[in-house]
Formats: sequence, C-alpha cells, structure tokens
Amino acid sequence: MHNSLQQSDPMFGEIARKLDEIEAAEHVRILYAAESGSRAWGFASKDSDYDVRFIYVRRQSDYLRLNPMRDVIEWQLDEVLDINGWDVSKALRLLHASNPTLFEWCQSPIVYRRLPAWEPIAQITSDCFNARTALAHYLHMAENQNKIYLQGDEVKCKKYFYTLRPVLACKWVLQEGTPPPVEFQRLADSQLPSELQSAVDELLRRKRDHELETSARIEPLNRYLDGEIASIRARLAGMRDRTYDWEELNRIFLCVLDRTSL
Repeated sequence: MHNSLQQSDPMFGEIARKLDEIEAAEHVRILYAAESGSRAWGFASKDSDYDVRFIYVRRQSDYLRLNPMRDVIEWQLDEVLDINGWDVSKALRLLHASNPTLFEWCQSPIVYRRLPAWEPIAQITSDCFNARTALAHYLHMAENQNKIYLQGDEVKCKKYFYTLRPVLACKWVLQEGTPPPVEFQRLADSQLPSELQSAVDELLRRKRDHELETSARIEPLNRYLDGEIASIRARLAGMRDRTYDWEELNRIFLCVLDRTSL
C-alpha cells in the first residue's frame, strides 16, 4: 500500500489480517492484493466500502487433481469489506484475454500485498494489452450507465462518474494505446475538456461528501458524454483484435509455482 495510506488508514491492519486468514483457511499464498473500485479511482465517499481483490496460488498438487478446485475465493461481503480473489491460473487466462478488470487490479495505486513471485506477471501485463478489448469493455460500461441513470432531471453524482470514467478511459486507449490509469484524476487531467473541469470538480466534491448525493442534470456534461460515446462506438468498429502467445504465460505459471512454497 502507498506509505501515506498505510500510515493513516486504520483499515490497513484489518485487511492484512483478513489476507492472513484467507491464506490459513484456504491453504493458499496470496501473491498480490490491491484496492479496486472508488477508493482506487480516487472518488470514494466517507461511507464507501473497501473493495479488496487478490491473486493467489495453491499447492502444486492442487493443480493436478482430477476434480479441479474452484478458481475463485469469495471471502467477505458486508458494509465495510468486500474481499474476493482469483487463482493465478484464472488470472493468467484472463490476462491472455486482455481482461480490463485484471489490468485495473494490477495498476491499482493502493496495494496491500505484493510478493516477489508476482513480479513475472507484473512484467508481462502490458504486453498482453488489447486496445480493442479494453475499448469494448469501457464503452459497454459507459453506454449502460448513460442509458439507465443519466436521462432524468436528477442524477446521482456517482453515476456521472461511473459514465465519465469509462469514457475518459476509452479516450486514453485511443490516444495512448496503453492500459488507462486507474486514478480518475489522471484520466481527467489528460482527457477532460477544460470547459467541463469546474462542473466535474463540483460533482467530485459532492460525491466525496456523501455516496448518494444527487445533482440536477448537467446538460453540457450530458451532451459531451453522448457525443463521445457515439464517437468511440464508431472508432471501435474499425479496430482489430490482437492476441498474446500462450507459451510465455505457461512458462510464467510454472515459474510462479516453483517460486511459491506452501
């Protein structure tokens, strides 16, 4: 975890204890654990929960069973903590598919645990990035949020961000050709038009004050989102897929198993 958060957030110790509990109860080693969702994005409110996501590895013999074990651990879900994780084999398969959610976990600015055995995976993630897959993912998110939540006279502030963030992520992908940063502020600084900055800053202030805060519909922002979504949809239609070689991911999987003792 970033040092400033580790020193100031009392939940750091509780989350570390939960990760230790998971390792002991499930007989796994957690390679990597990070924050996902609004706290990682940088627009958490005072009552936002902690979305802890982790990647784990089992004993080598567990991967040779005739009855495969589940590749997901769902540990806790309440008003404060939402903790779940993926087996490293699942994570590598999703990395081959350029899964945008996994890229966000890997780039989270809030890291709770990171073992040396994680490093071979961290070093290969950017090579597996598929711009078309990322664009389709974020466009789908933006279209759904826009259609369902942004059409009324009153809009929840967080719904504006759940639409704006994926739109800005798409614009980053189109411009940079790399995974978009997790932090909303970095996306906004790079991609948000200056004439919308003050309106978005005010929405961000209100959202941080209260999770369910609402705002009157902001017509310039709605027009911007509608236009960008249409433009991104047109750009996506002309893009090609790319795939990454399985052999390197297979090699890394075996490397992780060799470097992890249970």
